[in-house]
Amino acid sequence: MIDDKHAVLLIKCPDRPGIVAAISTFLFTHGANITDLDQHSTDDEPGAYFMRLELQTSRLDKPLDELRREFADQIAEPFAMEWQLGASHMHRRLAVLVSKHDHALMELLWEWKRGDLPADMQMVISNHPDLRAPVEAFGVPFHHVPNAKEQRASAEDQMLGLLEGKADLVVLARYMQIVSPEFIRHFPNRIINIHHSFLPAFVGADPYRQAWDRGVKIVGATAHYVTADLDAGPIIEQDVQRVSHRHAVEDLKSIGRNLERRVLARAVKWHCEDRVITHGNKTVVFA
Repeated sequence: MIDDKHAVLLIKCPDRPGIVAAISTFLFTHGANITDLDQHSTDDEPGAYFMRLELQTSRLDKPLDELRREFADQIAEPFAMEWQLGASHMHRRLAVLVSKHDHALMELLWEWKRGDLPADMQMVISNHPDLRAPVEAFGVPFHHVPNAKEQRASAEDQMLGLLEGKADLVVLARYMQIVSPEFIRHFPNRIINIHHSFLPAFVGADPYRQAWDRGVKIVGATAHYVTADLDAGPIIEQDVQRVSHRHAVEDLKSIGRNLERRVLARAVKWHCEDRVITHGNKTVVFA
């Protein structure tokens, strides 16, 4: 639920007895009403525990900032938690990087314009000028930053200047350039890419051609967080569709575009709704 009367608590910590009891008792003591709770524990030893909890804030006995400080001292530190607690109506500031393909970008813009994407669309940055008019038609600032291989360092400096203090999440909506480890370090687990294959198959360039060469019977799309390892970051969402020997490479690309835009939109929405927790090279998604 996205409004000014709810907050979302995300938790990751070592699994042990008493976690749920401690959290629920703490929140009850301070007047919070839990409206939704989802949790997961891993089977390995020592196990890891994950929780997403929504709570009503209208009857809290203290401001949310003060509740955070007490939670940190009384609950988070004793249980060695990685955690965050934020008001659900506080939208992520979103920036999109794109090249010439517009399908994934336009899906995000339509979701945002309809109010279905809980984010504040800050800007679109492209290494080509082609999409300026359709982006600006949505009232979103468009920045053309050429990014050929020989000018990548200066291009990324320019992009970071545009993004500094204005973006909580960066989305690569078919941005056909590799971003450097230096760029990624500014947004740890806050860059989402859409890759046009069902990873880990067909990593790198021209995956639909790779898939057609292998005679696949399904094609897919994968939304994942970006790491320094190409197309190897934690996967958030995937989808597939069946194909056959009758489909040419261009058919696979057409089918894939529909998959890409839906998969990316879901992944971005789940991130903005605090439904994703990273754990090593995996994610726990409470969707």
